[in-house]
Amino acid sequence: MAPGTLSDDSHFEACMPRSCGNGPDISYPFWIFEEQESFCGYPNFEITCKGKDPILKISEETYIVRDIFYNNNSLLVVNAVVHEGYCPTPRENVSLDRTPFSLSPDNVNLSFLYYCEGQPTYHTYPVNCASNTSFHSFAVFHKEALENTNYSIDSCRTLIESPVYVDNDVSFVSLLGMNYTDVLKLGFVLNWTAHSCSNCKRSGGRCGFDHGYSLHTKLLIGFCAAAGGILISCAVFYFWLQRRRGKGIFKSYFLTSKNSLDRSSVVDGEKGDSFDFVHVFTYKELEEATNNFDSNRELGDGGFGTVYYGKLRDGRAVAVKRLYEHNYKRVEQFMNEVEILTRLRHQNLVSLYGSTSKHSRELLLVYEYISNGTVADHLHGELAKPGALSWHIRLEIAIETASALTYLHASDTIHRDVKTNNILLDKDFHVKVADFGLSRLFPSDVTHVSTAPQGTPGYVDPEYHQCYQLTSKSDVFSFGVVLIELISSKPAVDITRHRHEINLRNMAINKIQNGALHELVDPSLGFESNNKVRRMITGVAEVAFRCLQNEKDLRPTMAQVLEALMVIKNDDYKKGNAEEMDMFPAEEEGGLLKSGPMPRSPDSVMIKWVSNGSSTTTPSF
Repeated sequence: MAPGTLSDDSHFEACMPRSCGNGPDISYPFWIFEEQESFCGYPNFEITCKGKDPILKISEETYIVRDIFYNNNSLLVVNAVVHEGYCPTPRENVSLDRTPFSLSPDNVNLSFLYYCEGQPTYHTYPVNCASNTSFHSFAVFHKEALENTNYSIDSCRTLIESPVYVDNDVSFVSLLGMNYTDVLKLGFVLNWTAHSCSNCKRSGGRCGFDHGYSLHTKLLIGFCAAAGGILISCAVFYFWLQRRRGKGIFKSYFLTSKNSLDRSSVVDGEKGDSFDFVHVFTYKELEEATNNFDSNRELGDGGFGTVYYGKLRDGRAVAVKRLYEHNYKRVEQFMNEVEILTRLRHQNLVSLYGSTSKHSRELLLVYEYISNGTVADHLHGELAKPGALSWHIRLEIAIETASALTYLHASDTIHRDVKTNNILLDKDFHVKVADFGLSRLFPSDVTHVSTAPQGTPGYVDPEYHQCYQLTSKSDVFSFGVVLIELISSKPAVDITRHRHEINLRNMAINKIQNGALHELVDPSLGFESNNKVRRMITGVAEVAFRCLQNEKDLRPTMAQVLEALMVIKNDDYKKGNAEEMDMFPAEEEGGLLKSGPMPRSPDSVMIKWVSNGSSTTTPSF
């Protein structure tokens, strides 16, 4: 079997791109059954038109093709079972063995848990058609986070993992409002492997698939097979001889491979190496992409390196981080960032396209390019314009950032450098949290990690700074500073302010405790003129106040913060007049106390918080 160029006019015309009616044009390596000849595409790429939908069968499973991306060999498909009448749920895991298709790493798993004994308190998508009074069925993103709520997945009879591709245009809020069929209808992305047709197309030709061999081809294949057999035999003999000499090649290779692939064997997550899982660029490729690291292409200074705008040969716009020095510490940070980014996938985390080898002359990381600057740029930097960043956009930024951090913490990862300079914005002001150079994998069986303080002044958890104990609550503190920046449009540290207000956290705590929140809020947000905005900003200020407590046990978790922001967003407290909501239910551990009574004002938003310790000073708005 060999691909070939269709030069014959009849073959050329027979393989013209066609469509079933809905969906994309079908062309090589795909072909339409009963409408095109089989030589128009590969055998496993046969499309059948059902009505106006293009249908692709893979391993006896039927998929509707929504889009085909010929430029990067991928396609978006939806399992046809989603459009069935009763209980359209996935019945088995996606099987792609012995096919030319593979799942894209851009997908996330929607886990379907069937016939579970308990009903979870975590956000799930109920599957009512497969539930009864005794057993519950549901779907959930990031089942690891569900397990962190002490829910036993073992109580469920069946677990099916269904991949989903969540496009950047799908907001976190809209995702929460969907049911499981809506989520499945988003589809998922498959990559395919087939002979490239780009050269043929450039020359004005059209590719097809040659199902037969000429005598010359058969003889050539036979000769190659014989030569290959001889080479393999020689290689086996060589390794056997080396082993007899005591070199232990096989043992050494096995141990090296196992240690690089088995993440559980790495004691210190900061030293893990994930280069088997990312695309490795050559230094020359990235030098070319950035026009020899042209200073005019500098996007800014990230953690430990300068970031440049670049354009790859395939046309993708990228951000290339160039580490300042190539010493042991920089290699450690470089490997850590690769480890974190290849392990995690979330719509509000920046995507890593690849890197140079750790043995390269320079350490370079290649990210997706996010075009609209940082939150800091828009709040108090070069892109800041009075009134340009509305309260609605700021609240969305807070929610999407909280969503990303909640996901990180559920994945046993602490960011350690949460700040507005590390929150990127795309053209639609959706969030991409970046700069994982300081991130640390957090062992699930310990409460904290002792490590020398790192981070950015103005955002560093005071308890972390004093005790060298890193926990997820350190990120919560930093996020509290981000919330105050969103409310005030002021930087975290400003030496031109009064000496007691140089640190924004101290300034905010003082204003809130003294009932002077209005002095902190950016006047362009409408705090004084719009009652709804006033209630929402007041609610967010209280969330920030709790995040900024000195003692970590008095701060909420990121999951609790996200839930609180969602309630504020949905305006569930719109009656507004000191209405009480138990947004942070007590945990099952003993010794938990609710915060003391809060002074009320006509516009205050009362939220009952629960913390692991004594009551803390309460805000007065």
